[in-house]
Amino acid sequence: MKRIYLSLLLITIFGSSLFAQLKYNFPQFGNETVDFIKTPFKWDGSDWLKLGLVGAGTFLIMGTADQPIRTAVLKDQRYYYSAPIVFGRMYGELYTPFVFFGGFAIHSLLTNDNYTRKIAYEIGQASLYAGALTYLLKMAIGRARPYMDEGNASYHPFYSLINTKYQSLPGGHNAVAFVISTVLSRNVNPGWLKVLLYLPAALTFVSRVYQDQHWTSDDFMGAALGYFVATWVVDHHENSSKSPIDISSAYPLSIRIALN
Repeated sequence: MKRIYLSLLLITIFGSSLFAQLKYNFPQFGNETVDFIKTPFKWDGSDWLKLGLVGAGTFLIMGTADQPIRTAVLKDQRYYYSAPIVFGRMYGELYTPFVFFGGFAIHSLLTNDNYTRKIAYEIGQASLYAGALTYLLKMAIGRARPYMDEGNASYHPFYSLINTKYQSLPGGHNAVAFVISTVLSRNVNPGWLKVLLYLPAALTFVSRVYQDQHWTSDDFMGAALGYFVATWVVDHHENSSKSPIDISSAYPLSIRIALN
């Protein structure tokens, strides 16, 4: 996991160096990382309320839903390798940000398109922030994964740097999935597409519970972490960016008519 996030950091640095004469470059990334670290010290009442709601929601799910949901899904595992479940897992894998970052970065370089440069930058940046937070929390909390059959209240803080069997909370796949979906959703039009882009992340949520890799509360906390980190990143750039991309403008005329 550490090697993967180090690689993502190197990709972000490399991509930023390619954009050195343009906006969304490495110096900006460094300055914004400092801002991100300082952010909790600038929170107001609404920010602390959001944190409290996420924490309360996580504990509520732990106490009321984790075990009943696991019991229910383990009764029927016919869809373990079904396309939606497998796709959901893949969408939250740690290589997925590489794919999106690379695709948008290459497009921006070939076309000199600042919009796709922005998306690539934000996916890389938000993935790094969310990944670092997720990893630190996983290590510090040390919650046993459901397949360990130790119950949903088994914790082994700082058990291992690399052994993931006690790194269940928060859900890393969901953090990744909701980072990608949130960044994409915030940067596109029309409105229906903004909502549709969360469908893959929802499949990730279902997949990780169904395949017994996470408790439902793990996924909830991971999804919230990914969403709020990505939202912070996009909000940080929004005032200096143009309006969101209407990706339909890149489609052939017949498809644009259908979208409208």
